[in-house]
Amino acid sequence: MNQARTLYDKHIDSHTLCPLDDDGHVLLYIDRQVLNEYTSPQAFSGLREARRGVWRPETALAVVDHVNSTAPLRSAAMPDAGGARQVSYLAENCRDFGIELFDALDERQGIEHVVAPEQGFVLPGMVVAAGDSHTTTYGALGAFGFGIGTSEIEHLLASQTLVYKRLKTMRVTVEGELGPGVASKDIIMALIERIGASGATGYAIEFAGPAIAALSVEARMTVCNMAVEAGARGAFMAPDDKVFAYVKDKPRAPKGEHWERALAKWRELKSDEGASFDREVTLDAAAIQPMVTWGTSPDQAAPIGARVPDPAAEADPIRRRDLQRALGYMGLEPGQRLEGIAISHAFVGSCTNARIEDLRQVAEVVSGHRVAAGVRAMIVPGSSTVRAQAEAEGLAEIFLAAGFEWRQSGCSMCLAMNDDVLGAGDRCASSTNRNFEGRQGAGARTHLMSPAMVAAAALTGRLTDVRSLSPEA
Repeated sequence: MNQARTLYDKHIDSHTLCPLDDDGHVLLYIDRQVLNEYTSPQAFSGLREARRGVWRPETALAVVDHVNSTAPLRSAAMPDAGGARQVSYLAENCRDFGIELFDALDERQGIEHVVAPEQGFVLPGMVVAAGDSHTTTYGALGAFGFGIGTSEIEHLLASQTLVYKRLKTMRVTVEGELGPGVASKDIIMALIERIGASGATGYAIEFAGPAIAALSVEARMTVCNMAVEAGARGAFMAPDDKVFAYVKDKPRAPKGEHWERALAKWRELKSDEGASFDREVTLDAAAIQPMVTWGTSPDQAAPIGARVPDPAAEADPIRRRDLQRALGYMGLEPGQRLEGIAISHAFVGSCTNARIEDLRQVAEVVSGHRVAAGVRAMIVPGSSTVRAQAEAEGLAEIFLAAGFEWRQSGCSMCLAMNDDVLGAGDRCASSTNRNFEGRQGAGARTHLMSPAMVAAAALTGRLTDVRSLSPEA
């Protein structure tokens, strides 16, 4: 019992109801679950067919976010019949099973991984599961979040538990300080480029170090959100005073005596001194540059000042073939400079980078300037709450004056499940999390980067180092 434990061990140990075998499987209690219209229908249908109820409906929160239109004038109408049915079935299920729903017209509506933290629905020390891989976002609050499949959603709704296998642990320590123009998105993209898209498969990542401590809570969410793109099943950071201040005034945070008792427990949420990790990775924050992807996987990325790699220089035949395919799809040539690649679209949004701090960074870059001719630039806030705050701060006026579309909240062009879709051959500078083939539309080409870098690309009409823009650019 005196053995030093990692933060991951503490989360799993405190939520394990019983071990199931000698291979690391346990029955894990889940504190909270977040549901959406896209990944939940089959789970509810399974409950109905088995005539089972939801064990603890008060621990679930449902949102409409994947298929809803983000048109500037909000409407309950869905872009297509399939999406409309998903939304209506979610409403029916929430009504019948007693689950709270933020529908398309709710003033709290938004992307689930933006909404849950801003409502105080996720708190330090919790274990959270949801039918979306980017549930890892909640690790920024000192919670442990992970994505699950539809059959697991059904099991969780019925029992508040999951059969879970313990992961290995990886600590990523980010030393030093980030330079000007370098963001938390660049930290996680640099990590993914270094260890690969499967480099953290089978691991839970704990992020640590002075560069992480210096980040805001919202910036930390970006890091934890994209850890799954390296294969991690979970990612988190020890909660600190920044997290406690962020959580304190949220609508569903504990109050009064309950807050003081919770805070005392939360301060214990950190890895013990001397705790052993299965793998250690160290990054130098000062060496990280603004990153962009050039290929069709988040690990196919490089600093903006680099060039497109040459597949001929790759000795491994499988990797060489992957590089050739990626460059063919992206329409790029080996040795081509990343800076200067022309774009047709610029998109700021998603559960990765559509919080109020992200929008403030975009406004700082574009204020007083105009989007380049021929570029369609869109900003989709992460929630209706974020949208209202951006309007109250005057950010929306800056966006509109610069030529951006200012839209309603939703997943939008991150995965093109509504009417926000790119056409074949369109090239988009995007603040999202995935650049897979067809992710933003069939034949569309996606370059991932930070919101500020998207803003710079929108103004110049090409991939641009945001640090090169003068105030008069």
